[in-house]
Amino acid sequence: MREPLENPERTGGVCASHKERLLESVPSRSFPGVELLIVVRRNGTLFQRLERSFAGVPTAKVIVERRVADRRAATSVGAGGRRHVRTRRIRRGTPSPLGGFIVVRFAPKTIIPPLARSGTVSAFRR
Repeated sequence: MREPLENPERTGGVCASHKERLLESVPSRSFPGVELLIVVRRNGTLFQRLERSFAGVPTAKVIVERRVADRRAATSVGAGGRRHVRTRRIRRGTPSPLGGFIVVRFAPKTIIPPLARSGTVSAFRR
């Protein structure tokens, strides 16, 4: 079976897994240059720890979740004609197994090869 973008025939749409891969391949307009976005729920300590951990990684960004769940869950139109459906986040993140944050990818996952080992181990001996 071919992926939908490689299929020249008329199709009925894009399945969820191909949609997810397609969205991951599109760069973020809000965070240009960012490949990995870490969204922390309201937890200042966790935010600071993750921000320090990823400080040297130019393609990663740590932000705090500021949206209010009650407003998102509301189905009625509020003042100012707010949207009826949840369309704000088109990319789904992956909840961390450690809890407290979500990881959102903006670029295809790439495997970084391990560093080549040198023949000497003496640099690590005491």
